[in-house]
Amino acid sequence: MLGAFANAFKTPDLRRKIFFVLFIIVIFRIGSVVPAPGVNVQSIDTCIKDSAGGANANLYSLINLFSGGALLQLAIFALGIMPYITASIILQLLTVVIPRLETLKKEGQAGQTKITQYTRFLTVGLAILQATAFVALARTPGQLFQGCNLPLLYENDWFTVSVIVLTMTAGTGVVMWLGELITDRGVGNGMSILIFTQIVATFPTQLWNIRKEKGLDVFFMVIVIGLIIMAAVIFIEQAQRRIPVQYAKRMVGRKMFGGTSTYIPLKVNQAGVIPVIFASSLMYLPVLISQFRKDEKWAQWIQTNFVRGDHPYYMLAFVALIIFFTYFYVSITFNPKEVADNMKKYGGFIPGIRAGTPTEEYLGYVLSRITFPGAIYLAIVSLIPLIALVLVDASQSFPFGGTSILIMVGVGLDTVKQIESQLQQRNYEGFLR
Repeated sequence: MLGAFANAFKTPDLRRKIFFVLFIIVIFRIGSVVPAPGVNVQSIDTCIKDSAGGANANLYSLINLFSGGALLQLAIFALGIMPYITASIILQLLTVVIPRLETLKKEGQAGQTKITQYTRFLTVGLAILQATAFVALARTPGQLFQGCNLPLLYENDWFTVSVIVLTMTAGTGVVMWLGELITDRGVGNGMSILIFTQIVATFPTQLWNIRKEKGLDVFFMVIVIGLIIMAAVIFIEQAQRRIPVQYAKRMVGRKMFGGTSTYIPLKVNQAGVIPVIFASSLMYLPVLISQFRKDEKWAQWIQTNFVRGDHPYYMLAFVALIIFFTYFYVSITFNPKEVADNMKKYGGFIPGIRAGTPTEEYLGYVLSRITFPGAIYLAIVSLIPLIALVLVDASQSFPFGGTSILIMVGVGLDTVKQIESQLQQRNYEGFLR
């Protein structure tokens, strides 16, 4: 991997793209620390230092993670890339339900451009809703920071609130634009790189907190465990089941086509990080609803069992949701019938399996077998911060685990693959040696 980056800097075109990506990242991080107008920075800093874990972490940790800590600081880019992620997931799910979107998906580049436009509109709408809800919570400091009574806004009137909501919504639009610039003119997927940047930005603080609170022994132990976890995640992320496919020879006009052998790569973690995001978001809903009915018995039961992540009920529910969403997401993103029909259309077949329905059933069988270990793998990685909370009480400052490590490894591997593919296009051996 280091060799690929070294060779990339030797290539002028790739070097310009990498520096462009770094320039966008700098702008992105500056916007993540600049406060929105009307925000009392001193009060926020005091509340973050005084409150346990910095905030009601179980409620806002996912959004705060994707914003690199900018959310709880009420920065310009406070919402980060989260509205875009949510909009993309919603559009991807609606593609299965709405025939019009499914038709657009099959139209190729033109249809994908249209879906991207819908995603942008939905992102702005979600940004308005999320910014309004979050600023409404900021008007009552205790909703964001436990035990904090300092005013987070200089003025609590509707004009100030509207300006902050408008600023955060505009910030989301700028973040979306920066991500698309990286995709068009840089290296890698822009949105993924921005998420990667925000997650990595929290690492120094988290590691330093462990160093101060737990000492050098726990600090080095966390680093060693983190490296082991990262190596294991890379191994699983690269694992795949290759189903061989043979294409029969056929005549088209005067030319012979086909007769080649290839394979269908089915990854063990076919769903990626999406099931963890779904499960995390759904786990917050009962806690949020219970805050409005605190006197009810069911609300008190939820507050007792689901606020802290180290509770057995929370862990069991979290694992069950991850397994369910893994199967659900894989079922809507990989269609065995469609793959079998395309293979039959172009004369492809799996050796030993008849084309058509038998191929569809075989693909579904293999997919269901590799999805289960993939779901268990996602559940184990997602439980790492919760287990760290039980063992060393370091959940809020434990960086190696859960959604963060999955996104970091996935984005890192994808970016390195794109750099290597571009290097192969520019550096190749000729026919003469």
